[in-house]
Amino acid sequence: MGSKKIWASYVAMVVVQFANGGSNILIKIALNKGLSHLVLIVYRHLIALLLFGPLAYFLERKQRPSLSLSTMIKIFFLSSLGTTINLNVYYLGLDYTSPTVASFLSNVNPGFTFVMALLLRLEKVEIESAKGRAKVCGTLICIGGALVFTFWKGEYLFKGFTRSPLIDIHDESRGSIHGSMHHKENWIKGSLLILTSNIAWSASLILQKLVSNVFPAPLSLNILICFFASLQSSVLALILDRESTSWRLEWDVQLLTIVYCGVVNSTLVYYLQTWCISVKGPLFVAMFSPLQLVIVGIFSTIVFAEQLHLGGLIGAILIVAGLYSVVWGKSSDSPLQMKVGNDDKNTLDHQTLEINMANQPLSISTNSSEKS
Repeated sequence: MGSKKIWASYVAMVVVQFANGGSNILIKIALNKGLSHLVLIVYRHLIALLLFGPLAYFLERKQRPSLSLSTMIKIFFLSSLGTTINLNVYYLGLDYTSPTVASFLSNVNPGFTFVMALLLRLEKVEIESAKGRAKVCGTLICIGGALVFTFWKGEYLFKGFTRSPLIDIHDESRGSIHGSMHHKENWIKGSLLILTSNIAWSASLILQKLVSNVFPAPLSLNILICFFASLQSSVLALILDRESTSWRLEWDVQLLTIVYCGVVNSTLVYYLQTWCISVKGPLFVAMFSPLQLVIVGIFSTIVFAEQLHLGGLIGAILIVAGLYSVVWGKSSDSPLQMKVGNDDKNTLDHQTLEINMANQPLSISTNSSEKS
């Protein structure tokens, strides 16, 4: 592997973490300014459709298999879990808490995915080995850290670098959903919502593995997911948010957030993560996840005057420690890529589920060896 490609992969993952952190911050501001999370999801996926559509059509014309009814149903449910449910619940949780909280709790995804894969017998654990024990202990530590982070705040450990926020993201006039970010009920409610979205995301990874085996065209698969996500969220928006003004776009932070999420998160981040997987593997991508915490944490402390709690700090340390324990335990795995065609009769017992670390619902990967 050339040194230029290695260095490029490091730069790419730093860009991905800055992009993910930026989206959390922008979405928090836009939600506070009145942007409907349902409308955001519809628009960002429509943008991704427009950008991915031509690429998928021209680049995968020869490798794209025909769609069967069963495959379409699987993709529909994949979109429901990985995008519609995951993003809607995630944005609600972000509305109650802060970008820092969302970034911390997103690191429990490997633990949830590992537990589900273990229950479905898609993951094997050799408890006698050190790395087998590391996966189990790391999962327990990660989930335990999430519980500590959610239910125990403790006293303030550090105050923000600024006495008053440079950007005010707390609008009391909009009701209790915004109020004080540090209100205990909002903290717990928001954290539980984000954890719920992570469970939906982890479940979608398992279904994603099954779908990608029978439909090995990642760009086209991504287009179908975007289409179903737009359709599902449009129906939800028409039912739950009937205000026509919610769909009106103006030159403000709401439009910036929609364009950013559609162009940066649903296209650039997807491409960079997929490329890094092919170059360095999924564990390399996983190692960069805590960088987002640092980026968002520093920004929130300076710009939003966010204060750090003792319970939050301890929970965050446990989550990151558990994350790296799971990653180290997974480093010895040798996933087997199932081939479509002659090998389509292979069973799931011969697969090793990839634990995806990125919190990007539209990221579809079909790796042959291992993976924000």
